[in-house]
Amino acid sequence: MSESRPSSAARVVVGVSGSLGSLTALGRAADEARRRGAELWPVLAWEPPGGELAARRSTAAAVLVEDWERLARERLLGALREVIGDDGHGLRTRALIARGTPGPALVGTADREDDLLVIGAGRRGLLHRALWPSTSRYCLARAACPVLAVPPSPLQAALAVAHRRNAWRLRLDTGHLAREFATVPPDCRGRTSGR
Repeated sequence: MSESRPSSAARVVVGVSGSLGSLTALGRAADEARRRGAELWPVLAWEPPGGELAARRSTAAAVLVEDWERLARERLLGALREVIGDDGHGLRTRALIARGTPGPALVGTADREDDLLVIGAGRRGLLHRALWPSTSRYCLARAACPVLAVPPSPLQAALAVAHRRNAWRLRLDTGHLAREFATVPPDCRGRTSGR
């Protein structure tokens, strides 16, 4: 993240992990960047498997760092292709790969008052919140710029239910899913802006 930054360009920084929630946030960030005439800065933060401490202790980790970084880059580019297309439709984009945890990486990138930080705000239960830190809460508490928390797509809950039913080998009511999909507004069905 030690790249030179243009001094006057407005920026929309967005966290991207490849999850459905982050793809929804990326789509919203792309829309905001177009609306504001700003640069889109998608950021994918990654850590070595087992964390930094495990990577420092392992001699094999030093060899694998390049592979992990390449995989992170491929995941980010895949998300960008899926949401804004190959050409970006005229959207100025500067994609970043950051080694570290997502919260500090996003807050460190969106470090100017005129930036906009866009994050996915997934629905999480109490147990999940207790065991894993929330990137959105971290960013909301520490960002020096406005933060836009994007709720997950309404289809994400339906997908989670279908996944659980499939895991338990229960009958899947596809008619119910089709009816639910029909009630979701077209702009919430998935982000394929400009395609």
